[in-house]
This record gives sequence, structure tokens and C-alpha cells, in this order.
Amino acid sequence: MVKILACRIPTSTSMNICFSPLLLFIFNMEDTSQTDYIKFLGTAGARVVVSKQLRASGGIWYSLRGFNVLVDPGPGCLVRCISSRPKMDPMKLDAIILSHRHLDHAADVNVMIEAMTEGGFKKKGTLYSPEDALTEDPVVFNYVRSYITQITIIKEGGCYKLTDDVSFETPLKHHHPSETYGINFTTPEYTISHIVDTRYFPDLLKFYHGDVLIINVVRYNADKEMKKWLYHLTIRDVKEIVSVLKPKVTLLNHFGLTMLKAHPHKVAEKLSDETGLNIIAASDGLRFNLK
Repeated sequence: MVKILACRIPTSTSMNICFSPLLLFIFNMEDTSQTDYIKFLGTAGARVVVSKQLRASGGIWYSLRGFNVLVDPGPGCLVRCISSRPKMDPMKLDAIILSHRHLDHAADVNVMIEAMTEGGFKKKGTLYSPEDALTEDPVVFNYVRSYITQITIIKEGGCYKLTDDVSFETPLKHHHPSETYGINFTTPEYTISHIVDTRYFPDLLKFYHGDVLIINVVRYNADKEMKKWLYHLTIRDVKEIVSVLKPKVTLLNHFGLTMLKAHPHKVAEKLSDETGLNIIAASDGLRFNLK
């Protein structure tokens, strides 16, 4: 289970503290002795923030009971790995997961496959990907596919074993322009759910019951007209989701321009006050320890 330390301390903007009126969740980004963690290699979402690099866009590295899996290696992923302190060694990766084919989620998938396999000289690892990222107009080059041990096509309702005690599922196809799936990781001690890009729809409330919930929230708000064509979540959507699912910790991620203008840490603090739940706005380089 995820360990929570409760105490009453003044509100702070330190990246080591998240805010809640009831409980402050303390974690140490520099504690490298922890083997189970989530590392945010970037928190950028959508085209403007990514293209201007107002936030980095490297994706998320999960270290789960010694198994290292990279989710959605967007632009700059390799650079973010190498420049991290401590450095995230791509050769230690065991798998890469693409939630979908869009550039802000998959631009560095080929270079990360090369880095994971030392340029193809050490064949290893598995790529988990939707079918449309591999077929017509593929984002994964044919020549790097031979560098990895296996390619697995993910589907709605799919379950995938990573080790004897770590697995993930893709329970639901999201409402997004390309084939897109959210993720649930399961270990004996904790579960993690990641709601990736999607517009809001009620089935989201049925499948993402992780102890830790990561939510991609591109827009701060949207009017009725925008909602007709928008394929991303807003803070209002997030509030409804967390109020129903009640995760132990929620990590907001993948911010668009309206979210940055609203200041994600302030948005998270306000949402914590309104819901009584522990909600953190992830930042570039954040290491969130799971044990």
C-alpha cells in the first residue's frame, strides 16, 4: 500500500509537499533509496505547451518492484532522462507503453527503443502499443522493431503481465481522435491508475480505482460549444472524477496553456480544499515515491 504521513504544517509551495485541508502528503524527491516510484519526465500537454516547451514533454517513468516501464515518451524524453538528477538510464528500461500515437505522447518512442537496447546491440524489452501506431502511417519505425523482444498490441479490456507480481490493464478505450487507452498498474502493495487523454464520459468512473490516480488535464475550463469538439478533460471533469473515485492521492498532469495560466499548484490546492482529497499538481522532474 502507499504509505501516507500525516501532519499539520503551514501551506508551502515546496515541491516536496502537496496540499490538503485534512492531510498533507509528504514525499522526498531526492530519496534515491526508494525502488518504487513515479518519475515525471515532463508535464506538458497539447500542442502549444509542447511546441514552446513551456513544460517538458518526456512522459512518465514508472519503477514498480524493480521493473522499469516508460509511458508516452514525448518530445525530449531521452534528453530529460539523461539530464535528470539522478540520471534515468534508458538501458534499465524493461518496457515502453504508448497510450496513443499523438506526437506529444510518442515522438521519442524510436530513440527510446534505440537507447533501451543500446542501438539494437542488446535486444530486450517489450513495446505495448495501440494497433494504429504500428500500421498505416506508423509512429514506430520498422527498423527499430527488430531491436526489441516483443511488440504487444493493446486493446480495450486487455491484461498484460510484466513480472510475476506486476501487471497492467487497459480497461477502456477513451474518447479521443486516435486509438487511446488508459492504464491500471497492479502490484501486491499498491495500484496506480492513469487516465490519459480523453473527453469526459461516465464510464471513466467505473474503471480507474487505483490508490494513486494520475489524470491528464489539458484544459482549465471549457464552455458548451468547446465541449462539442474538445477531446480533453477540464478541472470540472477532474473534480467529478476524484469525488466519485476518492483515490488516496491524485496527481494532475499534462497541462495545456489554460492550465498553466491558472497555475497548476494553485488549482490543485483549491481542488483539495473543495474535495477534502489529496491532490498534487505534478511538475517537471517530480519523483513520487510509492513506498
